[in-house]
Amino acid sequence: MKILIVGGGGREHAIAWKLAQSPKTEKIYCAPGNAGIEEYAECVDIGVMEFEKLAAFAREKEIDLAVIGMDDPLVGGIVDVFEAAGIRVFGPRKNAAILEGSKAFSKDLMKKYGIPTAAYENFDDPEKALAYLEGAELPVVLKADGLALGKGVLICNTLEEAREGVKSIMMDKKFGAAGNQMVIEEFMTGREVSVLSFVDGKTIRTMTSAQDHKRALDGDQGLNTGGMGTFSPSPFYTDEVDDFCRQYIYQKTVDAMAAEGREFKGIIFFGLMLTEKGPKVLEFNARFGDPEAQVVLPRMKNDIVEVFEACIDGTLDKIELEFEENAAVCVVLASKGYPVSYEKGFAIRGLETFKEKEGYYVFHAASRREDGVLVTNGGRVLGVTATGKDLKEARANAYEAVKWVDFDNKYCRSDIGKAIDESFVK
Repeated sequence: MKILIVGGGGREHAIAWKLAQSPKTEKIYCAPGNAGIEEYAECVDIGVMEFEKLAAFAREKEIDLAVIGMDDPLVGGIVDVFEAAGIRVFGPRKNAAILEGSKAFSKDLMKKYGIPTAAYENFDDPEKALAYLEGAELPVVLKADGLALGKGVLICNTLEEAREGVKSIMMDKKFGAAGNQMVIEEFMTGREVSVLSFVDGKTIRTMTSAQDHKRALDGDQGLNTGGMGTFSPSPFYTDEVDDFCRQYIYQKTVDAMAAEGREFKGIIFFGLMLTEKGPKVLEFNARFGDPEAQVVLPRMKNDIVEVFEACIDGTLDKIELEFEENAAVCVVLASKGYPVSYEKGFAIRGLETFKEKEGYYVFHAASRREDGVLVTNGGRVLGVTATGKDLKEARANAYEAVKWVDFDNKYCRSDIGKAIDESFVK
């Protein structure tokens, strides 16, 4: 099969790596890709939002399967364009990708179908949002309605912070058009867990659990980022939690989308909060998480091409997902100053060590070649992933591998996978 991946980050590198293992894979293209993805795919200089160019390229190369990695093109309707052009594509159509594309839509869906989530109100008028805050219980969570690179969420502990947040999102348009509408949500406490799933419109198959670290600094301090690291599985995602989610969240979400005439085929990422009152949905994504994909895919035993095809064909009920009985930890190596401002173009050294070691991976988030030299090309540069027999070993291996890599202004958190009480790594 000839396969086209749309995207160019660490998630797409992990997908390319996994696709390359399938005996069904003959050739992989990636648009636009990056310097790491080049090992598995021929990178093509077409932007992810250039739908017609991408479709024309897919027709020209007689692509058998397109895999859409990123949220922006999914929400923008790339799957509809590819399907209209007769191209077989993995991912939700535009009317289903709204599950991620609009937080107001997803909150209303959960309310309508009784899927547990935080109490909330939607606003399209900043003055009404400010008036609502006067009587709201603090802290509150403010969420830009649209896509904001994982950064459009503000936790406000004081009324003054909340007022500033409304101004930032809805008036100053810090996140652009994503802030035209806003959700004000009850602040929930508990452990966060990510559960990714494959969906074929009616059947859902969940993957192994994971947990992301969004804040830039150790101890979950600093600004929200696209993700500074992750681990899998989550020890807090117990059989009891899984049973609850299967009964009240997972299938109900798939059925709700179908009932709304928005059949969902692709990936649903469930961001969960394990509260004292049981698991609740924090958010949905309509694609693999980044960097969650970098710890989930290395543990997955299945041929991913077969799973993608089953989702497209509506035959997912015939697939049973299998994962290794191990653990994985990913530490993101970022450019110092991320997510605010940072320099690019620094030479990356030490990656050859990964080729000599089994169970160690480096997924490129933002790299390019400059005069034959591999250099940094963004805020999050690399995702260093390692496996181990348990989380403690995987974490030790990942941080050992972090030492192999060097570039100027390299920065990473030192506490990925380290719970505050460290109860789960004993």
